[in-house]
Amino acid sequence: MLTGPVLRTDRLVLRPLAPADAGPIAGYRSLPDVARYQSWEAFSPADAARLVAAQLGVVPDTPGTWLQLAITTDGGVVGDCGLHFLDDRQAELGVTLDPAHQGRGYAAEALRAVLDYLFGALGKHRVVATTDARNRPAAALFERLGFRREAHFVRNVWFKGGWGDEFLFARLAEEWARDRAR
Repeated sequence: MLTGPVLRTDRLVLRPLAPADAGPIAGYRSLPDVARYQSWEAFSPADAARLVAAQLGVVPDTPGTWLQLAITTDGGVVGDCGLHFLDDRQAELGVTLDPAHQGRGYAAEALRAVLDYLFGALGKHRVVATTDARNRPAAALFERLGFRREAHFVRNVWFKGGWGDEFLFARLAEEWARDRAR
């Protein structure tokens, strides 16, 4: 059984993953440009099917769990967004977008809907995101969404054969509410 929110924007629907999503997800996650800053080297159809299957029965807002949402348009799945429920008051975000659909504002639109859900419906206090410091488009995305860069961890993670740097971004509920009210 699929569980989780269905979030709607003007152009997008974010919803729990479904078995039919495995093909499109494998398609974009297997691309070298997508995998470059992700934890995987390759992402097969079997990997995508396991990701979808692991989501069945995930209860949103359960501390320690990840909820993966498909980012869809009328044309189908264009990406996915991960919500990691760290504890009762904090969550972590991640987003992966098919390069064929980048540059259209979909990632920002999807994350705004997710932030409204996390801060509004779930009453989270703080939302964080970690990016590879070399992933300038991801860092720019979080900065456009009003996240503040709280840390630059230098050579803190062994990643794909070498030491890597990471940025930690964060946003507080009161900041989000203030900016949304403008």
